Amino acid sequence: MKPISKTAYYCCGVRMQDAESRNPVCNDRYARLFMDDAGLEIFRPFRSEKKANAGNVARARIIDDYLHEQLKANPGLLVVTVGAGFDSRPYRQKGGSWVEVDEPQLIAYKNEKLPIADCPNQLQRIPNDFATESIVDKLRPFAGQQPVVCVVEGVLLYLDPAARQQLFQTLRELFPHHTLICDVMQPKFLNSYARPVQSRISGLGASLSAIDKPQAVFEESGYRLLRVTSIFRRAVELGLVDIPRLVLKFMQTLCDGYSIYLLEA
Repeated sequence: MKPISKTAYYCCGVRMQDAESRNPVCNDRYARLFMDDAGLEIFRPFRSEKKANAGNVARARIIDDYLHEQLKANPGLLVVTVGAGFDSRPYRQKGGSWVEVDEPQLIAYKNEKLPIADCPNQLQRIPNDFATESIVDKLRPFAGQQPVVCVVEGVLLYLDPAARQQLFQTLRELFPHHTLICDVMQPKFLNSYARPVQSRISGLGASLSAIDKPQAVFEESGYRLLRVTSIFRRAVELGLVDIPRLVLKFMQTLCDGYSIYLLEA
């Protein structure tokens, strides 16, 4: 079986560090469960990447807040997370029927460390080898006309345009009325502010991918934009980055280059 993605450990390490801080923003108290010796060693070089780590925490918090809004309005909502990683939202959010899809080795490890039986909400975890299997067959039993929220966090960053388009097509086919929550990095941000962490991520065997003119890309893929939230602006608001808010108006690339998109199919 393939090893667990190193980038999954990195993202989990960021949430663990936040949860163990004096003033946690996400307070993912489950993150520590997944960080074995291998995971801690992978995360060690990233501990000093304060801005990148702040962005990851803000990203998670924005998505937490989006889902809280959706679940408050519809407690029985189906939430499908593609590339779930070490996400623990089904244990931390109130309500929802949750489906997580990820690589078999990650799902097996996650089941061992955080059993489904301990989840307060309905939860199913589905193993899928993204290199050899399509998620269509795995998710087809959940397809239908009901409202669905699809969470694609930290995934588009690693997909090429063809794979990205295939994912959008699959979600639209299975869930015609879904809402999509995803994070998008634009080229200027990737080539400037994300360069230091990009170098470290390359050392993990992965590379980051940007989307130019994301709103146009989403519209061409059959989505309508509902909301965009700047990850960096939110990080400043949450006190994760110490920059005067007045200064942000002069930092457009930094503020607008990496954001969470809320879209409607």
